[in-house]
Amino acid sequence: MAAHNELGKWGEDLAAEYLRSKGYVIIERDWRSGRRDLDIISADGDVVVFVEVKTRRNTIFGEPEDAIDWHKRQSLQQAINHYVKFKHLRQEIRFDIISIVGTPETGADIRHVIDVALL
Repeated sequence: MAAHNELGKWGEDLAAEYLRSKGYVIIERDWRSGRRDLDIISADGDVVVFVEVKTRRNTIFGEPEDAIDWHKRQSLQQAINHYVKFKHLRQEIRFDIISIVGTPETGADIRHVIDVALL
C-alpha cells in the first residue's frame, strides 16, 4: 500500500475512534457508489451523519479540508443522495468534515467541523 494510502487509512481509523468517543455510532465505512465513496457514515442520536475525513502530514500546502473543493463536494452530494435513496432513509442527515494533521509517529491534531454545507 502506498504511503499516502496508509496515512489516509490511519486517519479514517482515528476519525472513527474519535466519533465513537463522542457517542456516535458507526454505521458504515468506505461505502462505495460507483467511483464515489463515503468515508464514514455514522449516527449522532437520530441524525445520520456523513463524514469526509482528510488527513495530511502537515499544513505546508494548506489545511486538509481545503482539498474538499467544489468538484469533491458535488461528488459527495451525489454519493449521499444515492445512499439515502438506496437505504430509504427518512431521518435527518448532516455532512461533517474531520480534518487530521499528523502521523502515527508524531500524533495528530483532530478538527471536527459539524454541519458543513455541500453546495
